[in-house]
Amino acid sequence: MKSVGITSMKQLERPESAALEQSSFEELVREMLARLGEDPSREGLTETPRRVAKSLEYLTHGYQQQPAEVLNGALFSVDYDEMVIVKDIEMFSLCEHHLLPFFGKVHIAYLPKGKVIGLSKLPRLVEVFARRLQVQERLTTQLAEAIQEIIQPQGVGVVIEARHLCMMMRGVEKQHSAAITSAMLGAFRQQSTRNEFLSLLRQKTSNGF
Repeated sequence: MKSVGITSMKQLERPESAALEQSSFEELVREMLARLGEDPSREGLTETPRRVAKSLEYLTHGYQQQPAEVLNGALFSVDYDEMVIVKDIEMFSLCEHHLLPFFGKVHIAYLPKGKVIGLSKLPRLVEVFARRLQVQERLTTQLAEAIQEIIQPQGVGVVIEARHLCMMMRGVEKQHSAAITSAMLGAFRQQSTRNEFLSLLRQKTSNGF
């Protein structure tokens, strides 16, 4: 029997690969439904491929955005060098391991060095990185590094508290577990600055904030 070389094997694999590349996103979702044992043509599923394609396009639109572009024009010169904190920023993302959501809150702090950023831009920056396939640890680091690079403050601190549906719906199925991650850069590596940040996160005021 004649052996098949690596090149020939690749040639044999091309028709299937080409078919996948030529298939639309909706066709791939329809095939997935069929492989799950469903009937993609039944009434409740006829529009599902289109909806899934549109939904995933929105949930991953962060790939089409760049942090510098989002923050462009929002830097202001100020004579202020005390801590700036924006906390309880709502966050939703997709776990890259199972494509299931994880969600929670992001807390961001930085110590300005001649420049501050418009407060509304920090939640927008969260969206840039959260609307991608993610793991919480990388998301935390990316936010801190982007702020450090663009604003160039004395330091940055980021804390994320999140719940993961890959833990809640499958696997260990623990409903009340939460993951907390942090990234501390520059001055926030100093114990006193880190403690001030974490202490302010825990504080609650009389008006509910």
